[in-house]
Amino acid sequence: MADVVTRFGSPHRHFRRTDSTNVRARDLAEAGAPGGMVVTADEQDAGRGRQGRTWFARPGSALLYSAVLRPLGDRPLLPLAVPLAVCEAAESLAPVECAVKWPNDVWVGTRKLAGVLIESRFERGGGGWAVIGVGLNLSLDRDELPEELRKTATSLAIEAGGEASESALGPDAAKDALDAALGRWSDVEAGAILEGFCARDALAGRRISWDGEAGTAAGIDDSGHLLVDTDGGERRALGAGEVHLSVER
Repeated sequence: MADVVTRFGSPHRHFRRTDSTNVRARDLAEAGAPGGMVVTADEQDAGRGRQGRTWFARPGSALLYSAVLRPLGDRPLLPLAVPLAVCEAAESLAPVECAVKWPNDVWVGTRKLAGVLIESRFERGGGGWAVIGVGLNLSLDRDELPEELRKTATSLAIEAGGEASESALGPDAAKDALDAALGRWSDVEAGAILEGFCARDALAGRRISWDGEAGTAAGIDDSGHLLVDTDGGERRALGAGEVHLSVER
């Protein structure tokens, strides 16, 4: 880890209901909000994930969180560092073991516990900012999940099976845990991020398909691209913005 630790959580803006914490945080960042500012909500009706997916949750059942990172500086592996922070925070709240499904979903087993969405703006002179959005399922019961998600999604309450306290599964405790973990991981050196990701790589050795092609996931390269050994015998490096993956669970 680097010696510098960015502090997240102050100032803090909380909404009982909003469209999207990322939208609110982005508006604040554009207006000059300081680095470390965090926006949370009890519920949101237009939460967004990668590739336009929506994120809905019963009020108070998930951590709906967006943080402003400023100045952005040179952090090319931030999209890998953030889900590692989410893993660390989740494991501090409940007896679970988390993995990262490249590029930025957090899994327990093969079920999605959390998702990450990062939006950034670069500015002249090496400035710029990023908004780090996280949705982490806390106290959702399985019967609260939409029918189509019950085999692919989960929550800390489901995975803990009663072994975590109500306070540990509340949004306030989860925010504090993520503030601390994100502060550590946002400034970590590239080598430690790559090492941490490899230790939590949920796709390594799994069969995946994308854009009409298929192969076996083989880790990541130094730039954070997903390496795949294709069925045609070629090793490919895939960028996060280039493909939509389908994973054999």
